[in-house]
Amino acid sequence: MSLLFREDAYLKEATATVTAITEQGVILDRALFYPTGGGQPGDMGRLDWAGVSCAIVDTRKGTGDEVVLIVQEGDPMPETGMQVTQILDWDRRHAHMRVHTALHLLSVVIPLGVTGGQIGTEKGRLDFDMPEPPEDKVALEQALNALITRDLVVSEQWITDAELEANPGLVKTMSVQPPKGAGRVRLVRIGDEVEQIDLQPCGGTHVARSAEIGPVRIGKIENKGRNNRRVHLHLES
Repeated sequence: MSLLFREDAYLKEATATVTAITEQGVILDRALFYPTGGGQPGDMGRLDWAGVSCAIVDTRKGTGDEVVLIVQEGDPMPETGMQVTQILDWDRRHAHMRVHTALHLLSVVIPLGVTGGQIGTEKGRLDFDMPEPPEDKVALEQALNALITRDLVVSEQWITDAELEANPGLVKTMSVQPPKGAGRVRLVRIGDEVEQIDLQPCGGTHVARSAEIGPVRIGKIENKGRNNRRVHLHLES
């Protein structure tokens, strides 16, 4: 299966062929829609074919690289072998991209282990291995927005499972380890090789440059256990 969302996160529309219809939903040979994973919700949108449409209300991971499109109950379904056009709910996806990249930068200004996270369209959050709350939330917010406004380039590279094993410091998430076993792992870099701001394993979609995130606000910081603090982040525009 071709994972179009990974090749170009800005692709909004693409044709594909239906390879299977299962109890879960529709499987295509080319996946424009991102499936739920890594704290990022599955994409939504619609499929068009032969003058007919169905709404895609969620996207999930199937077997192996399969991506399963969940069709709105009661909507028509395409048949196996049909060519369809995938049309992404772009505004929702783009908001997820902005929040996701902002959370990577939040893990830079709070350089502690990450124990969980969630991405939404207007806000997101990270849970940190943080016994005490930060002393100066305003300073954290200013540091985060300063990184965003530097318009840092966001790129990817791939390393082998063995290279990741040899560099355990790349993994910031304490509760969830990046998927291994396929032979290679995708890394997302913020900044360039001369001045690298962040580099960590990630399979999600991101903006191409940090300024695209726009201004953000650090919201409430919740106590979620003896050594766990939940930090909320909000898009301001």
